[in-house]
Amino acid sequence: MVTSEVTIKNSVGLHARPATFFIQKANSFKSSIWVEREDRRVNAKSLLGVLSLGIVKGMEITLVADGPDEEAALEALTTLIDSELDDLK
Repeated sequence: MVTSEVTIKNSVGLHARPATFFIQKANSFKSSIWVEREDRRVNAKSLLGVLSLGIVKGMEITLVADGPDEEAALEALTTLIDSELDDLK
């Protein structure tokens, strides 16, 4: 199991279209992946779960992955959050 803390930098957070791309990327991995915010943990492969966290710009979240491609999954999701989501408004 690996974890990574990331800060949401894009202007709209993980809402609507950016969340959809995040979920699609998470679903491309075999590992189980979760998003944690404060005391809540949701499946990163669930659109409703991710949206229910209300993640907005400036929030810090923790990504957790467990499985055969866990490190690649966290690297890809962290890169997506850090660099690409602002173009997906």
